[in-house]
Amino acid sequence: MNTRLIGQIGEAIAVEYLKKNKFKILEQNYSTRLGEIDVIAKYHGVVCFIEVKYRLSNKYGLPRESITPEKIEHIKRTSELYISSHNLFNKKIEFDVLEVDDEGCNLIREAF
Repeated sequence: MNTRLIGQIGEAIAVEYLKKNKFKILEQNYSTRLGEIDVIAKYHGVVCFIEVKYRLSNKYGLPRESITPEKIEHIKRTSELYISSHNLFNKKIEFDVLEVDDEGCNLIREAF
């Protein structure tokens, strides 16, 4: 199975998990010249920028361990464009990580 397909499967599982847990999905795969954000959702008035990490197993470490400082910087810069273009300056925001692996989903709120 190629990595792109694996990523799509992981994101589909993640979105379903978020919906079941009362998150309203605003965007999926929001992409700009600065980077991409996997899922943007709203939860109790908080705008959540969510990085989804899917692994078939934890053989090479936990999914969250694959998020580099460079990736975090790209997510933050991309979120600034989203906030600006959607006039969300007065909204509370957070950056979350949603791990999806063979054991299920693990949402890490305010991960960075």
